[in-house]
Amino acid sequence: MSSQPPIGETSSAIRHAPGEPVIRRVNWGGLWTLYIKEVRRFFKVQLQTVWAPAVTTLLFLVIFTVSTGARRPVMVGATEVAFADFIAPGLIVMGMLNNAFQNASFSLLVGKMQGTIVDYLQPPLSTGELLTALVTASVTRAVLVGFAVWFFMLFWPGVHVTPHAPLAILWFGLLGATFLALVGVLTSIWAEKFDHSAAITNFVISPLTLLSGTFYSVDHLAPAFRTFSHVNPFFYIISGFRYGFLGTADSPIAVGAVLILVLDVVLAAICYAVLARGWKLKN
Repeated sequence: MSSQPPIGETSSAIRHAPGEPVIRRVNWGGLWTLYIKEVRRFFKVQLQTVWAPAVTTLLFLVIFTVSTGARRPVMVGATEVAFADFIAPGLIVMGMLNNAFQNASFSLLVGKMQGTIVDYLQPPLSTGELLTALVTASVTRAVLVGFAVWFFMLFWPGVHVTPHAPLAILWFGLLGATFLALVGVLTSIWAEKFDHSAAITNFVISPLTLLSGTFYSVDHLAPAFRTFSHVNPFFYIISGFRYGFLGTADSPIAVGAVLILVLDVVLAAICYAVLARGWKLKN
């Protein structure tokens, strides 16, 4: 007996008519698959992508606390804190920012150089889904690095990194990492070789990070340098993240929180527009 359905009837195994879209709204399966692919990519070499940056960040803590004294007082706003307690949160978030950028600036660039960019462009993923997967994977790496650094600092003598305002830590940590991940995606789209990506790292990301008050309080700077610090978005990320541990900051926390959110939204819109156009990816 034939197993074919009678003429005019549709098999129950066929759930969609020809030409009817199967994936509606959000392709959660595809988004999750790309996210896991990106996480596995950096986690496969975790000694290089997670533990090495964590150790480098801890070395900064050792060098600066030994050379200047862990208990030397630093004025943050109107509060005096120990230098080791002041520098530790800044180092944690600095490691997070750098690694979020490095991860995001690698994916599309290596795809263009190796000719595997179609692996990102051909799957049934929308522009928003592609951008979300790349950014969240980079934020995941940043969180892993930050957690590793924070965990080791818990056992470091003379350093206190007990959370004071967990919401501020999450807000500035996650939005700060998202900010750098979006910058990394833009860099990955624009760059044509690793030298281009390294130039952004060496001449933009590193100077802005190091001159953002990670190792000093901007209140002690000359007026010109203090003005530069207050137009540096990294300053608000680090100051807000530090507030989460110390309960005091040298910048308005509410202003910094709104500023970083606005910058993330603007950068996300730019990344979306560039990806949708396919600039330097499809052309």
